[in-house]
Amino acid sequence: MTEEIKLLAGNSNPFLTQKISDYVKVPLCDTEVTRFSDGEIRIKINENIRGMDVFIIQSTNAPAENLLELLILLDAACRASAKRITAVVPYFGYARQDRKDQPRVPITAKLVANLIDKAGADRVLTMDLHAAQIQGFFDIPTDNLFSNSVFFDYFDRLKLEDPVAISDIGTVKMVRAFAKSIHAPLAVLDKRRPSPNHAEILNIIGEVKDKNAIIRDDMVDTGGTLAEAAVALAKKGAKRIFAFCTHPVLSGEAIKRIEESPIEKIVVADTISTQDKNLSSKFEIVSVSDIFGEAILRIHKEESISILFN
Repeated sequence: MTEEIKLLAGNSNPFLTQKISDYVKVPLCDTEVTRFSDGEIRIKINENIRGMDVFIIQSTNAPAENLLELLILLDAACRASAKRITAVVPYFGYARQDRKDQPRVPITAKLVANLIDKAGADRVLTMDLHAAQIQGFFDIPTDNLFSNSVFFDYFDRLKLEDPVAISDIGTVKMVRAFAKSIHAPLAVLDKRRPSPNHAEILNIIGEVKDKNAIIRDDMVDTGGTLAEAAVALAKKGAKRIFAFCTHPVLSGEAIKRIEESPIEKIVVADTISTQDKNLSSKFEIVSVSDIFGEAILRIHKEESISILFN
């Protein structure tokens, strides 16, 4: 019964949270997420959630307060005797350090997974993890949803001929599934990272000449890799270039780089709020609220959510 569902949320993405609430047809729980005078986070749940199936919606993109809000909300729900607590994390931050590839570096993806577990979550629901193996970092059930369906719907409206899906080495599996859904061949970017947040395109493996290129990635951060990929594709003879990126981190001069690139349109999901980004008409936002809303309902009813992975 949906009356047994309680939806709680922090401040990271109120617009997506409201859309999920509208889909589930459950109002958001009356929750105060404020600050003490010194800036510390203060949280109070103003409704009874004892014995309820609680879903806490909060992305963990920077600043770090978003992650802290999630952890404190989990703790509050746990101490309020919720029956089950699901952390709904549309964007799972701190995921890029997912292995010890250099001396004396942390594995932040595992650290954050441990924090969410220890704070009281019984289950995690997220989308397009930066690396698929992060799902195994959790010791609790974790569902990694895919955003491909909303991007496929947008692509279908474009009516493009001769498309080619563009991937880098790390996202080949996700992009191959997308390429299959749009009946397009796959081309792979051979790149290297001489430093964090900077990539160089060394080669393009596959045929892109006289084709409409669709760059598919899990996130766009500084926009440097995306812009360089678009320039490389244009030099190789791609006719039109589009980019479909799930998580719009958009830090630094990302928007400027994309504006100055050969990309005709960049389509991003609403897993991260972009209300303060002042996006131009080159950007298009698609919502993943229905995917998360359906997953929440199915988890609550103890139904399979495997249909959402197709």
